[in-house]
Amino acid sequence: MDTIAAAGGKAIAVKADVSVPERVAALFDETEQAFGGVDALVNNAGIMKLAAIAETDDALFDRHLAINLKGVFNCLREGARRIREGGRIVSFSSSVVGLYQPTYGVYAATKAGVEAMTHILAKELGPKKITVNAIAPGPVATKLFLDDKTDEQVAQISRMIPLGRLAEPDDIAASVAMLLGPDSHWITGQVIRANGGVI
Repeated sequence: MDTIAAAGGKAIAVKADVSVPERVAALFDETEQAFGGVDALVNNAGIMKLAAIAETDDALFDRHLAINLKGVFNCLREGARRIREGGRIVSFSSSVVGLYQPTYGVYAATKAGVEAMTHILAKELGPKKITVNAIAPGPVATKLFLDDKTDEQVAQISRMIPLGRLAEPDDIAASVAMLLGPDSHWITGQVIRANGGVI
């Protein structure tokens, strides 16, 4: 927040569990009070705990749905009601939706749901000139991806990527910034697979 303030901007931090509709509504309330309205939403909360489908217990399944799917739904619903005309919505999917790798079953299913809601909400919000898109990163060098992986597994995955490396967070941030900016006003209902060509 200090960096934003130093550049002449204004930022606030609001804690919210996106799986709880009332907390999402409160998040929008506080944002509207601080800034006078909401013009953009980035749905980037998520978890990724991998297990074979046969070994996935109900608690793990329910937690993925609560954050990755219900959480995105809660934010999309609130955003659809409150984002001002001409606004932007960007949600996070994942390129695992097309890779279909073992142990990613539940995670990929939640992200496929995000993509479906993205396509539909884009049509519903078109009359308000609100664009709705999703970013589907491939492997990114973050704690979410690197946890529980050996150096050899990371190296093997990196070799699968035509551009020869894992994405860095800035690579994905640039794609999000593009979709939030004025030059993307004619892009809506799309899933951008920002993955270095892995799929």
